[in-house]
Amino acid sequence: MTDTTKNTKHGDLKTALNLGPIDQVGFVVSNLDEAIARYQPLFGEFSIMDAPDMDWLYRGRQENSSLRLAFAKSGDIEIELIEWLDGGTPHKEFLDQGREGMHHLRFRVDNLEDKVKAAEALCYEAIWIKRFADNLAAAYLERKGDPLLIELFENTGE
Repeated sequence: MTDTTKNTKHGDLKTALNLGPIDQVGFVVSNLDEAIARYQPLFGEFSIMDAPDMDWLYRGRQENSSLRLAFAKSGDIEIELIEWLDGGTPHKEFLDQGREGMHHLRFRVDNLEDKVKAAEALCYEAIWIKRFADNLAAAYLERKGDPLLIELFENTGE
């Protein structure tokens, strides 16, 4: 690994992958209802979605997980609140580290697999990935030593 690759910054990833603007900021919370009450004055009404029993490829193995999610908007940016309920996920890791709060930034992409491969060349690892349909997929990318995850989201059916 060269010093240049080792020192890649998020801005370099954004440029190298030709990513557009951030379209979501994700927060991991220990209690979704309390977090909604706390953040609703800032972001407005949240819509809630249950995501039970979903299978993901997590750190190289199939893992079933359940989450509760809430979504609001701040201008063009979606705010996502994530409550971990069950299974192995990056959200559980975050909570197990005693953390709560900003967890990831999301970028929309046209081809998830191509962008993940390009990110891996910059020392990012896809740690949580799922293809929901031909035109819908998501992946969390992690870089050693960086607490902030990057989510790539493909939704070409919109």
